[in-house]
Amino acid sequence: MIEPTLALQTAIRGALVNAPDVVALVSPDNIRTGSTRPDEMPCIIMSDGNTALHGHDYTSQRTAWVYLDLHIWTLNAGQDAAKEIAGAVTAALDTPLNFEGCECDHFRVTTSRFPRDPNPLCGHGVLSVEAFIRWII
Repeated sequence: MIEPTLALQTAIRGALVNAPDVVALVSPDNIRTGSTRPDEMPCIIMSDGNTALHGHDYTSQRTAWVYLDLHIWTLNAGQDAAKEIAGAVTAALDTPLNFEGCECDHFRVTTSRFPRDPNPLCGHGVLSVEAFIRWII
């Protein structure tokens, strides 16, 4: 089992690059992890996220809540383009994610926000997600 945040990022990226409505708007090469405003847009960047370990049981099963943000960036297309991408991403994440080495008992997009970027040419959206993941060690 890889670290739970990495497992969630991998599962989300897999769902997004295999969603025709998402890749029609964002190149699969521009769906990645990272922490800064991208050089190439449109882009979806998954944050490093955080993990809240929830404990373990007598079978050595570990559990954790995992939270992360997906940042959507556009250039010369404004907030409406960021919202269109956010809608496609949310729809793509409505189907069960494919996890390797663990199980996901709960997953959902919890919030969407569209903050104004200081650069008026950039559109920016943020989708927050949460997942409850369990694995055997």
